[in-house]
Amino acid sequence: MAAPILELKGIERSYSEGEGRLTILKDAGFTLRPGEMVALVAPSGAGKSTLLHLAGLLEAPDAGEVIVAGQACGRLSDDARTAIRRNEIGFVYQFHHLLPEFTAEENVMIPQMVAGMDPAEAKTRASQLLDYLRVGHRGSHRPAELSGGEQQRVAIARAVANAPRVLLADEPTGNLDPKTAGYVFDALEALVRQSGLAALIATHNHELAARMDRVVTLEGGKVTAWKR
Repeated sequence: MAAPILELKGIERSYSEGEGRLTILKDAGFTLRPGEMVALVAPSGAGKSTLLHLAGLLEAPDAGEVIVAGQACGRLSDDARTAIRRNEIGFVYQFHHLLPEFTAEENVMIPQMVAGMDPAEAKTRASQLLDYLRVGHRGSHRPAELSGGEQQRVAIARAVANAPRVLLADEPTGNLDPKTAGYVFDALEALVRQSGLAALIATHNHELAARMDRVVTLEGGKVTAWKR
């Protein structure tokens, strides 16, 4: 069995609430391996977004450790966490957050160029990713000219443009109708299976969750197996 690409160990996270503290995660642990798709299904307010933010190094835990590709990241500087996030982690959200003034192809090129890739190489890779996700013929169109499913497939291409090893998705099909959601999930699943990417996907869609390798939830601030 492959070694985990993402590990959360003994994670604690709480926030100020009035004069007290609201505990979101308590001694939470989780592992994600290459090529694995894991669904995170939990009620609103249970801490799904907090878990994804911590796993993606957007926040630091109050206690515990986040390990990405074997490197402990919880106590790194902001700059060091940003570098790991840029190289190792991709994000997809419910709303695509594409830059409206740029074409689909340019939206996929930008993160590559930020990472230092030559524009010509970035353009070639963007074109290949869009073709793979079956939106290559829409590469010259701006987001407002794309359907919801097309926008989300472009967002997936952007998320994996720098060849991350971990993909974190927060309700990536939540803003789409069921048929379109199925198309987007099919594209995402094919990408994960063929690339060896590891994906943690928060979703309320139980049908899509059932297609993944594992389903986990949050109970009492801990990550537990989903009880069907």
